Amino acid sequence: MKILVTGAAGFMGSHLVDALLTKGDEVYGVDDLSGGYMENVNPKSRFTKLDLRDKQKTEAYINKVKPQIIFHLAADATEGRSQFTPISATERNYLAYLYVLIPSIRNGLKKVVITSSMSVYGAQKTPFVETMPCKPEDLYAISKTAMERATQILSHVHGFDYTIIRPHNVYGPRQNMADPYRNVIAIFINCLLQNKNFYIYGDGNQKRAFSYIDDFTPYILKTRFDRKTNGEIFNIGPVKEYTVNELSRVVLNAFFPDGNVPKHLKPKNLPFRPMEIKDSWCTAEKAEKLLGYKTTVDLTEGVARMVAWAKKRGVQKFKYMDNLEIVNDKTPLTWKHKLI
Repeated sequence: MKILVTGAAGFMGSHLVDALLTKGDEVYGVDDLSGGYMENVNPKSRFTKLDLRDKQKTEAYINKVKPQIIFHLAADATEGRSQFTPISATERNYLAYLYVLIPSIRNGLKKVVITSSMSVYGAQKTPFVETMPCKPEDLYAISKTAMERATQILSHVHGFDYTIIRPHNVYGPRQNMADPYRNVIAIFINCLLQNKNFYIYGDGNQKRAFSYIDDFTPYILKTRFDRKTNGEIFNIGPVKEYTVNELSRVVLNAFFPDGNVPKHLKPKNLPFRPMEIKDSWCTAEKAEKLLGYKTTVDLTEGVARMVAWAKKRGVQKFKYMDNLEIVNDKTPLTWKHKLI
């Protein structure tokens, strides 16, 4: 099968490409390298640097490759920042996806697997279940909700299959540690590598669940040919939730296993970010039943593995955007003043 992975140089995308290649598929990958790295690209894949916001170039690429299955992982996955970059959030998520999907349908697409987000549930009662309606609270979640609904509608009209994956906060080796806007575990670790403290928004009691990459890739891979996944939505992630304060202690313990955390590296608190959801985690019963999902790496072990990888990789200078689309008194100080 001709399989296309968007975001193939990124964190989750590159791990998926590796897994697909073990199955003997003809794997194509695209990425604009805005958040991914060429070092992540498997040389056995057929990689092309491509900005999916370029409608004409994307259409020409799809017309040439004619993918039968698409795993769409390319995203501007900056939920908190999307209130300050709403145009980017829309272009890089919803519009870029349509620029891939529409010509693919015309070229005989068989199936698309999209990586959505737990953010589509909004501030509903936890744990989130797939049968809950989408109630997005932020601009990023609106884009992801639109992607899901557009997929369902176009699938119904044009006859291709789809699976929607809603992952938890996925982390692990190859994650972009240079992004100051997202990937909380990577940010915490990269700050410590630079001998700087990290920041916690609000009181730190907001709850999240975190999924190590090895507990994500095998299950998105299973959707490739499995008919029972067609037309389904899956939460992928552990059912154990942690407060951000608990997460910070796990990271510090992994970084300083002797327990001696320098005073200047202890976290500091800043105001909550606008529209930040207090609690966000899910059930995994459906994934357990249909995909055989199980959590094999807990947070303590996963963070320890990531810290070991990050120390070998070394410090990554944080890369801030030249200009946010909106800057005012609501903009988090860490971004406005480039504190990390």
